[in-house]
Amino acid sequence: MPQYKQFPLPDTAEGLTEADILTWHVKPGDTVTVNQIIVEIETAKAAVELPCPWAGVVTELLAEPGQTVEVGVPIITIDTDPGGAAAPAAPVAAEANGTSSGKIGEEMPGGRIATLVGYGPKSGAAKRRARKDSAPAAAPAAAVVAPPAPAPVVAPPAPVVAPPAPVVVAAPVQAPGGYVPLAKPPVRKLAKDLGVDLHALTGSGPGGVITREDVETAVSAPAAPAAVASYVDNGTRERRVPIKGVRKATAQAMVDSAFTAPHVTEFLTVDVTPMMELRARLKNAPEFRGVKLTPLAFCAKAVVLAARRTPDVNATWDSAANEIVYKDYVHLGIAAATPRGLVVPKVRDADRMSLKELAVALDELATVARDGKTSPADMMNGTITITNVGVFGVDTGTPILNPGESAILALGAIRDMPWVVDGEIKVRKICQLALSFDHRVVDGQQGSQFLADVGALLAEPGIAMTY
Repeated sequence: MPQYKQFPLPDTAEGLTEADILTWHVKPGDTVTVNQIIVEIETAKAAVELPCPWAGVVTELLAEPGQTVEVGVPIITIDTDPGGAAAPAAPVAAEANGTSSGKIGEEMPGGRIATLVGYGPKSGAAKRRARKDSAPAAAPAAAVVAPPAPAPVVAPPAPVVAPPAPVVVAAPVQAPGGYVPLAKPPVRKLAKDLGVDLHALTGSGPGGVITREDVETAVSAPAAPAAVASYVDNGTRERRVPIKGVRKATAQAMVDSAFTAPHVTEFLTVDVTPMMELRARLKNAPEFRGVKLTPLAFCAKAVVLAARRTPDVNATWDSAANEIVYKDYVHLGIAAATPRGLVVPKVRDADRMSLKELAVALDELATVARDGKTSPADMMNGTITITNVGVFGVDTGTPILNPGESAILALGAIRDMPWVVDGEIKVRKICQLALSFDHRVVDGQQGSQFLADVGALLAEPGIAMTY
């Protein structure tokens, strides 16, 4: 017989609590295979494609594009045994019987409630053998009784097949209340915006469906505002965009960092003419042919070298353990502007890389970030960060620390400017650096020494031979 399984939204990154549905790659009626990509979601860190854990036929999509879903709440129902008996009526079959399919939660002819896409009214007066235990036992905390459905719905980790009468739905992982309340997606969205827990409501609609009126009554308001769309034009030359995804996570991280770590920022203006001359020579060298050698690559190399002499900038303040954690590796974060907002992917073990390896890694990192394909794992556990504001023509800034790190370096634009060389004014390649650091971990002397070392390595790359 049919085996219905619900796939709950997984935690794709450590500590993830919710994600937004971006795009469905399947629709009800589609046949899917194991590990086939079925949906793209946006977490607080990145866009992630989710594979299907089972093979079968999609029977229902439980979330719409743009909807925010909590971790553990089912997002799709799949029939893993579509060839089994007593399968629910498909849309084509329903039309052949003179009926039409209904939308989820709507009342169909005959008083039945559509719970699956394409699920129409019951054809004929089919009789079933009465249950021996007509009064079902009280459901345990992990399962609750839901409105009648055409077949048992099961969720991982173990299938639970219920008798023909009321359907027992296994509780999704971490889903409050142990089940998914019967409500249309716009009603779910309205409840989330108003802070109403659907699990605490009793639906007044047909078959227990929760309506907008139920949600509005729960907040004791005569009328609730409509669900916020991704773009709202209120006629006053303004637009409102919901704060979610990468923007929401970035804002929270910056607020936490700014009001937790005491920031200090120092500035240094550097003549990087020797570095730019070396870059021009290396671009013509056979071993660098085809490599995108940017000033950022030289800055990254200077940072990892300077961090050896000042390990405090590569340390972490652990308030819970009341310790400073010094790290003998450098996971270098590179702040990247993407269409989804600011992300900071990491170059793992950057201190073990040569200049060429760093250049290749930075180019690959930037390409993946621009395409929005950076995985959440690639943006975790950094130790120190560079933000390259120079690509926007900006000279410098006061960068805010990434949470868990003790230093961040801003690389400004490289400009032709007058500079005194051996008592004479000459046109040189000039760049400004700005270093922000956590004053709990890094003292002024240590921060100044690190910034001076980075500047010296960019002003005269040959100094690297002495490190």
